[in-house]
Amino acid sequence: MGNTLPIKTLPIDTTFKLPSNVPTWPQGGGFGSGIIDLGGLKVSQISTFNKIWTTLEGGQDDLGATFFEPTGIPQGFFTLGHYSQPNNKPLFGWVLVAKDESNGALKNPIDYTLVWSSKSQKIKQDKDGYIWLPIAPNGYSPLGHIVTTTPEKPSLDRIQCVRSDFTDQCEINSWIWGKDKKIDEKGFNVHYVRPINRGIQAPSVLVGTFLAHALAQAYSPFMYLHPKEKFQPCSTKWYFTNGALLYKKGEESNPIAIDPLGSNLPQGGNNDGAYWLDLPKDKDNRERVKKGDFKNFQAYFHVKPMFGGTFTDLAMWVFYPFNGPGTLKVGLIDNISLGKIGEHIGDWEHVTLRISNFNGELKKVYFSQHSNGQWVDSSEVEFQSGNKPVAYSSLNGHAIYPKEGLVLQGVSEIGIKNETKKSDLVVDFGVDFEIVSGEYLGSEIVEPGWLNYFREWGPKITYDLGEELSKLDKVVPGLKLPNELLGEEGPTGPKQKRNWIGDEI
Repeated sequence: MGNTLPIKTLPIDTTFKLPSNVPTWPQGGGFGSGIIDLGGLKVSQISTFNKIWTTLEGGQDDLGATFFEPTGIPQGFFTLGHYSQPNNKPLFGWVLVAKDESNGALKNPIDYTLVWSSKSQKIKQDKDGYIWLPIAPNGYSPLGHIVTTTPEKPSLDRIQCVRSDFTDQCEINSWIWGKDKKIDEKGFNVHYVRPINRGIQAPSVLVGTFLAHALAQAYSPFMYLHPKEKFQPCSTKWYFTNGALLYKKGEESNPIAIDPLGSNLPQGGNNDGAYWLDLPKDKDNRERVKKGDFKNFQAYFHVKPMFGGTFTDLAMWVFYPFNGPGTLKVGLIDNISLGKIGEHIGDWEHVTLRISNFNGELKKVYFSQHSNGQWVDSSEVEFQSGNKPVAYSSLNGHAIYPKEGLVLQGVSEIGIKNETKKSDLVVDFGVDFEIVSGEYLGSEIVEPGWLNYFREWGPKITYDLGEELSKLDKVVPGLKLPNELLGEEGPTGPKQKRNWIGDEI
């Protein structure tokens, strides 16, 4: 028998709840009703569980993981699989249960396969655990596993398999538990999975503009700028009315002013290098506009139905007129200037809220960080003023993080500094925001002209990159910088980003 031990108190022993109650949402379209009809198959989201089996080592922070079965299932609904989570964070998860509305959407498995057992494993655990995979009838697929603490096969009515036309191919997302994150023949690992296709497919729950505003008011983040931040965010209207210019290739000597809504920007097409934006010409005004103005900040929301309309993503975009230079940390040597490396005109970052359409609860927050970013469970997010997440924008580079502090972008003790800190420079995404896009909202949303400007928001950088790298090489010989810092082209706008119609990376 494995090493059975009394269970010590772990973070997972606490169930996470948002700081404030979930609001009562405007009714309509099925949002917040607790049940979503997928067309012959009704599904409900269950967040209450009974603990089945716990291991106390391996996995994240070497604290193990716990496996649960859903409880409080509505009448007529059936389990599709059990839930597991690392022990290093409060319990905050959910599984779907389903009800057959078409006399054939669900079927019992015909048997089980024992995937893995802890019985012969020398691991710290509360008891032996057994993980079973249902074997589905032809035309059906299992969507989850069953966990037991005895070697007997579960009864065939413990779980249901789903008709295959209701399912999608999945891929591994993040690691839950095991001895090693790598999947190989030597070890057993448990992972979260997600659908391969995660774009803005036709939604089964419609979130109109009125409800989208209610969601934004309930969960809109506060974002803190670093106290030394010289290059602040602003609204596109402020940027345009304060002298930003549109340039056309071949007519560089005759740039044109941009109207407040960006209506006179070239629309559509592709990023062919024919047009670009730039700061005002005259030096004094150029330096002023370059710094932005956080008091004239505005967030721009993209409402996205995700995972077949079972979630709503609110992607909240932020514009900065200028991205400042980077600084480097090498061991104990701090704040090594990168000169002009990392500078560019125009900078777009974003925060995305993932909200359950079953009950309107905030489940995850995505923080964009240069060309990538990270999803963070609500249980690990800092909140302020009720259910409003807190975000931190890094000094000069504007990467967004869930916690204040220092993140090094690099290897070992050498890296580009991403430094965040709470300050009096704070913006509220819920004040004076604008919903600029929601593909399925139709005529409810009129997209501003600047959103469909697909060229660059800044000119090609004209400094001598070789000279700047040579200066840096004298301080840190042989240093290789991330490619994104060496890019000389101005960035494109939100609609040209890869996450616009797909999921966050």
